[in-house]
Amino acid sequence: MKETITEFLTSRFSDCLLPQRDINTNLLFFSIQKEKLTNVVRALKDEFGFNFLNDLTSVDWLGKREPRFEVLYLLRSPKHGHFRVQLRVPVGEGESVPSLSEIFPAANWPEREVFDLMGIPFSNHPRMERLIMPDNFVGHPLRKDYPLEGPGQDYLIEDLLTIHVKEDITE
Repeated sequence: MKETITEFLTSRFSDCLLPQRDINTNLLFFSIQKEKLTNVVRALKDEFGFNFLNDLTSVDWLGKREPRFEVLYLLRSPKHGHFRVQLRVPVGEGESVPSLSEIFPAANWPEREVFDLMGIPFSNHPRMERLIMPDNFVGHPLRKDYPLEGPGQDYLIEDLLTIHVKEDITE
């Protein structure tokens, strides 16, 4: 199975596959250019039965690699005994990644979570907005350069106090 998928992707998507890093794992993975992400995912889903998006997350490689970020997708194929393929998409600061929410509706929330906590936007996402942090929160708390003590969130408390004061006055 591993060889078949590798041959398929290298023959059909050789223009967008990026060089692989050597790691010790039995997980089949590919680094691909973000511009071809949806084409590769559709092909894996349609032709190999990878119809389960198991995970979608991101990594901040601050100071260790360029581009700084990587978005990771773990796809499974129930048709092939839940065989797994991981796709890694390098993303620079301020760049976006195509949304997979049209192919996998379950990608909606994890993409919003990555946007909220890491600041990586997903183009063509139906509702690209914060999911966990308040709308007026400054920064992205899972980035490695985010201050441990926070940038000073007094403005959040002030907003909450303003809301409670208004509610008390109207009651």
